[in-house]
Amino acid sequence: QVQLVESGGGLVQPGGSLRLSCVASGNIASMYYMGWYRQAPGNQRELVASITSAGSTNYVDSVKARFTISRDNAKKTVYLQMNSLKVEDMAVYYCASRRLIRTTPEYWGQGTQVTVSS
Repeated sequence: QVQLVESGGGLVQPGGSLRLSCVASGNIASMYYMGWYRQAPGNQRELVASITSAGSTNYVDSVKARFTISRDNAKKTVYLQMNSLKVEDMAVYYCASRRLIRTTPEYWGQGTQVTVSS
């Protein structure tokens, strides 16, 4: 079993920055793919950024050049550095992971709230 625990959310003004962290417990193989998803009220959950164990990354267009995903395999931790935050980035952010053999996330964190407001 894998547990994912997010932290780092909070209130920030437009243009500000936050760094989210997600610490995983369990088999490292379950962390082949790590992703950050977000869900705003009334919206579907969407993939924001992902990273594989080899370091291959992917971003949704709306966050490119503003967000950076990274991971520390030794610490079983994935990060999401969010810069130049916009009101439309406000959502609950979830960490997710899966094994190589899977195509959709198997494990989810509890989520962390990001509020962007002046």
